[in-house]
Amino acid sequence: MLPFVSVTIVQNSILAPVFHRPLNPEAVAEGEKILSAALSKTESFWLDDNRPFWLGENQPSIADLILVCDIMQVKLVGETDWNRLLGPYKKVQQWIENTRNATNPHFDELHKVLKELKEKLQN
Repeated sequence: MLPFVSVTIVQNSILAPVFHRPLNPEAVAEGEKILSAALSKTESFWLDDNRPFWLGENQPSIADLILVCDIMQVKLVGETDWNRLLGPYKKVQQWIENTRNATNPHFDELHKVLKELKEKLQN
């Protein structure tokens, strides 16, 4: 349910003009709706009992890495949307931070590319 939902949001908002496609607010709204439902389920079920990672282990699994990296793509859309979409999900925010801390410096190195892409798109 969750993997690649962020791609829908990013592709149909800020990346659409790059590929000579029109913006698609309906697709973005549908992607946000699916993302919110998935984040809610993640928060209430997968991260229940304040488990640091999806499988309840003390280190991230492949599932954690894939899903956190997918969610991080929303940062391309902007901090306002990031805060609006992720703000209600404190456990998800902590899970992202746990995954980041467990995989650094590699996590930050990889996501530096997202930051650079965002800057290029803004220019």
